[in-house]
Formats: sequence, C-alpha cells, structure tokens
Amino acid sequence: MKFRTFAMFVGPSVVMMLMFIAFPLVTVLLNSFQVTQPVFQVVETETCTPGFITQTCTTEVKTIPVLDGDGKTVTTTRWVGFSSYANVLGGERLTRALSDFDLGAVLQIDFWKALRFTLTFTLVTLPLVLGLGLAIAVVVNNAATAVKGPVIFVSLLPFIITPVIGALSIRWLFYGDGIVTVWLEALFDTNLSVAANGWAIEFLMMFYRVWHVAPFAFVIFYAGLQTVNQDTLESAIIDGASRWERLRYVVIPHLMPLIVFITLIHLMDAYRAFEEVIGFSSESYRITLQYLTYDYLTPDDAGNRQISSASASAMLTMIGVVVLLAAPLRRTWRDHRGA
Repeated sequence: MKFRTFAMFVGPSVVMMLMFIAFPLVTVLLNSFQVTQPVFQVVETETCTPGFITQTCTTEVKTIPVLDGDGKTVTTTRWVGFSSYANVLGGERLTRALSDFDLGAVLQIDFWKALRFTLTFTLVTLPLVLGLGLAIAVVVNNAATAVKGPVIFVSLLPFIITPVIGALSIRWLFYGDGIVTVWLEALFDTNLSVAANGWAIEFLMMFYRVWHVAPFAFVIFYAGLQTVNQDTLESAIIDGASRWERLRYVVIPHLMPLIVFITLIHLMDAYRAFEEVIGFSSESYRITLQYLTYDYLTPDDAGNRQISSASASAMLTMIGVVVLLAAPLRRTWRDHRGA
C-alpha cells in the first residue's frame, strides 16, 4: 500500500484521536499541576442609615473579586506541583491515619472511600457478569430454534435500556414504598429502609450493573459458541465426557479470547461507574472515583470549581484503569506472540 493511500485512510482517525483524546489528556495533566484562582481586592464600603439628624454611618471592609473591562473575574494561575494530588489523597489526614494505623480514618477520606467502593464494585461484578453471560449463552445455544428469537430479545432488553433509566427502575422497586420493599416487609413483618443502609445500596448498585451488562457478555459468548468445533465436541461425547467436562475443557478454552475481551471492556467501564451513583442517589453512602471528579467540578456557592483537584482525581482514575488492565493485556500480548 502506498504511503499516500495509507495516510488518507489513517489520517482522519489520527487527527480525531489527537483532538479528542491526546490534547484533552495533556490539558488535564497540566491542570493537575497548577491552580487557577480569582484575584480579590479589599475595599472599604460605607453604609448610612436614612435620616439627617440621627443618620448613622458604618464602614465595612469587604473582599471582592477583581473584574476586567468586560465584567469578568480576573484570575491568576500558579504552579503547585503535586499539591493537588496530595489534597485529593488526603494530605495531613492521610498521614495521621497511617501513623495511627487507623484504617477507618483512611476510609473516611473521600478518595479512599471512593477507591474502596470502586474496586469492590468492579472486581465483584466482573465474575458475575462473565458467569451469568456464559450461562445464558449456553442455555440459549441449546434451546429449541423456535424459542431462541424471543429469548434473545428478552435477554437483550436490560442492555438496551438507558443506564440512568435502568438504575432508576431498580431504585423505584426498592426505595421507599417500592413494590419489592412492600413485599419483603409483608413477608418478614418488619420495616425496611433500603435507602438508609449503605451496604444495601451497594448491593443494589452491583445487582444493577450485573443485570445491565450481562446481556453484552451473553451476545459475545453466544457468537463465540457458534464457532466451537463440533468434531471436538462429538469426540468428547464419545470419550464419555460429561456436559460440565465438555464446557470446562472444550468450550471455555475456545472462548478464552472472548473472556479476556469482555474482562477488558468491563474493567474499563465499571471502574468509571457514574450512573449508579446518580440513579440510586448514593452520594451520602457510596461514591465512585468518577463521581468524585464530578463533585470537584461542581461549582460552590461562590461559583468556583476545583479544576486542579478534579484533574488530579481524573489522572489517578486513569492510572487505576491502566493498573487493572495490565494483567489481561499482558495475557493478550503473550497469546498473540505465542500464536
């Protein structure tokens, strides 16, 4: 292929990746090492009460932002190095907690609280998504031809629903006077308050993630099952292999590249979970690293946003994703070189 032809095919993708991936990443990285703050000035204002003889005037010192000619606040940017990372990680609070060997105090810091839940959320839901997706794929693959179409359609419904809408649907079943909560209260003759229990909310968020993502794994596994060597399966049957042995020694090794693929996608997606926090209103009990970045970007009462802290949180989240993906990517690379 000529270089000009290659450049015409690859050039647009490279330009788009530079514009929407590389440049934003570099900008976020730079913002994490610097702080932009408004410039303030101290002014004295005199306030007088109405009247002539009994008029009283008071002088008050106020700190107000400096405005430019267009009425916009004047800001200044200064280099702070790793200070934003230290603030996100906990700073002196983290140092004191580590010196006292107080794990509870560490988990009270927003970043470590978010990291604990994000890792638990990601690593617990991964095997459940893989197992449930594979189980549905095997059942559908062995089902009668007449029912395969409807079963596939019903199985894909959770994946089609918008994430926030799906989270709200699960929430409405359990929060307050939800249908499931009412049934459970009648069954056990007790009052349940799911929204006030952090562990119950965490369970519902994981349940929703598995319910929402398992159909994706099912589709991938079902497609992979169509390529399993039937001669190998028939040989295993003749040799007396049970259904479980055929699944373990024939089907799963054949699907291993797809298992690694789904693992990569799930790790990247679950580690950046955000919709669950919004849908279940769990910010008072459980937050994710992605929500922590969003929280830093939320303007305060004065309209200021912690851009530097948000950038540092985003970079730490990206580092966590890279660490999680290292093992499956290494396996993929090793298999590729072996092939």
